[in-house]
Amino acid sequence: MLKQDERLDYLLAEELRIIQSPSVFSFSLDAVLLARFASIPFKRGTIIDLCTGNGAIPLFLSARSESRIIGVELQERLADMATRSVTYNQLDQQIDIIRGDVKEAPSLLGYEKFDTVTCNPPYFPAHELSDRNISEYHAIARHELHLTLDEAVCAASQLLKQRGKAAFVHRADRLMDMLEAMRRNRLEPKRLRLVHPKAGKEANTLLIEGTKDGKAALKILPPLIVYNADNEYTEEVRELLYGKS
Repeated sequence: MLKQDERLDYLLAEELRIIQSPSVFSFSLDAVLLARFASIPFKRGTIIDLCTGNGAIPLFLSARSESRIIGVELQERLADMATRSVTYNQLDQQIDIIRGDVKEAPSLLGYEKFDTVTCNPPYFPAHELSDRNISEYHAIARHELHLTLDEAVCAASQLLKQRGKAAFVHRADRLMDMLEAMRRNRLEPKRLRLVHPKAGKEANTLLIEGTKDGKAALKILPPLIVYNADNEYTEEVRELLYGKS
């Protein structure tokens, strides 16, 4: 089940396990926040997660929904880790992991076939890749080497049914890029939440959800604060990560 440099971790609040590797890929807080933030169907409907990495978001979503879930991941090693995690958790009947290019997902899986899209895309433009010692896995996951923000949003829109919802997590300083890309691709922003490392600090992450061909009406949700002054997780974040105590 496990390959070299891999470990089997608990998926925090869920009774699930996930295969991770420090040199290849490990999910972050952003994946947890997106999985909790997205509006998803409970039973009927289909969900697709783009840039799925090692499958953390599909696994998190399976605890919230009985709907069919597909994860799409470009990198073969990451897709393999995700597939093995799905099998370990006996979720093969609900979750499918597809190794492929997100840009080609609509033509491969069908246009306007999905009720919900989630996406944790690469955060940094390709020209910001300055650390030449970074592994290829991390470079592709974090930088727009094979997928730009606009291409990710375009694919999400093409996959969505009319009135379907797409949820993204990204850097807060890319907010305008995100809003422009969503509207350019027929996704009307509906819910926005900014994530701050501490109270009084600038936001460093955004969570946003849009409706395909929806009417203009954006709700700005209360900010999410990650750490208290004592550098411990806030009560809300602890609950998101570990469930209610």
